[in-house]
Amino acid sequence: MKILIILNDPPYGTERSYNGLRLAKSLIPEKAEVTLFLLSDAVSCARQGQKVPEGFYNTELMLKSVLRTGRVLLCGACLDARGIRDEDLVQGAERSTMKTLAEQTLAADKVLVF
Repeated sequence: MKILIILNDPPYGTERSYNGLRLAKSLIPEKAEVTLFLLSDAVSCARQGQKVPEGFYNTELMLKSVLRTGRVLLCGACLDARGIRDEDLVQGAERSTMKTLAEQTLAADKVLVF
C-alpha cells in the first residue's frame, strides 16, 4: 500500500510533525510504501545537525529512520522562503515541487495530512 504523509508544522513547538513522523515510522514495518512530503515550516524537520535536550525527540533522527526504506520530499519554494539550502538537509531528503506532490497524491492509496 502506498501512503503519502504531508507535514506542515515546524519540527518543535507543536507535536503535529512529530506525530506524523511517528506514524510514518510505524507504517514501515507493516510493509507500507511511505512517502513524506514536507511543506511550510515542516521543511525544518529535515535540517541536519539538530541538537535537542537529552530525552527529547529529534526529527532529524526520525527522518533518517524513514529514509531507510521510504522517501522524504521537501517543497523547494518552502525551503527557499526559509533560507534552507540543499546542503543543510539530512542526506537522502530531496528538494521537490508541487507538481511532484500532485503526482504523489494521485499515486497514493492513502493521503494523510498533519
